[in-house]
Amino acid sequence: MAQTLNKAAIVVVTYKRQELLAQLFDSILQLTQAPWRIVIVDNEHSADTAAMVQQFSNRVTSRWGKTIIDASGNQERVVYSPQDHNGGGAGGFSAGVKQAYNLGAHWFWVMDDDVAVEPKGLDLLSQWTDRYQVIQGSRLDYDGGPFYWQYHFMTSLGIPDPIAPAAFGPSGRKTMNTMCFEGAFFSRQIVEKIGLPDPRFFIYWDDTIYGYLASKVTQPVVVADVVMRRTREIGNWDIAGLRQLNSTSDMNRYHIMRNRGYMARYFMMHGDYRPVMFAVGTAATAIKEFIRLLAVDRKSIISGIPQLFHGWLDSRKLMHDPEWKPMPALK
Repeated sequence: MAQTLNKAAIVVVTYKRQELLAQLFDSILQLTQAPWRIVIVDNEHSADTAAMVQQFSNRVTSRWGKTIIDASGNQERVVYSPQDHNGGGAGGFSAGVKQAYNLGAHWFWVMDDDVAVEPKGLDLLSQWTDRYQVIQGSRLDYDGGPFYWQYHFMTSLGIPDPIAPAAFGPSGRKTMNTMCFEGAFFSRQIVEKIGLPDPRFFIYWDDTIYGYLASKVTQPVVVADVVMRRTREIGNWDIAGLRQLNSTSDMNRYHIMRNRGYMARYFMMHGDYRPVMFAVGTAATAIKEFIRLLAVDRKSIISGIPQLFHGWLDSRKLMHDPEWKPMPALK
């Protein structure tokens, strides 16, 4: 049975996608349970986005009214958080979770601007909060079909398990050891124990590692309940109707390889780093990205291959950086 969540904050990270953000705002207003705060992290620091957020705040107040005072003395549900630079998804989620935490949030529902939430999203998530501290709801793809997400992470290789069973079974949930910031839902206790998301990732693997760290202190789950849907169409290669290889950018390609250096450092810290196996996983990642270039992003082959190579070189530097430190716990 659904229960009212105590101080649930939605954290949205947006960058130059006002049309998609407008769809997300419309969907939030259809929620059957009012969020305590909605923190909008604007990586563009755009006047257009600021105006949209103000209009959205007015609509939210008309829909649900103001709420209890937060740590800043504010009673408005919507909080606008423009950034002085584009910190990527990783930097945006780190800043947004930090702000929501400092305001007093007890639960965090994080998402990008290219999704829409389902009306009963918070109600569905709330059903699991008496048992779990990290909950990943299911999603629909752009075309309305189910979105398959690789919820099991093979730590020794440092790659998602491509053949993890998709079925949920009668329990309606599966254990996981990772996370996706497209809809992840987690508690204040988790933030206190493992710290904020690491902004140094910029993009890619940041949510994977946050879920990995969470799995060290609790048992995260992915549940069958559909809580959101994607609103942005992405070119992809459909693999036998079971998996998809989506289009990506050269910037993503670079960070996919570079951020394996950060991943390795966190594995080293927790005793999970296996050099030979991790090297195999790195090679598998590079091969997957090369296949992506051939199958989906052919126009980027000439520019994409050097980005993969440069990212790999920089990952090696990060693995041996004597000044690297993990994100600190907040308590």
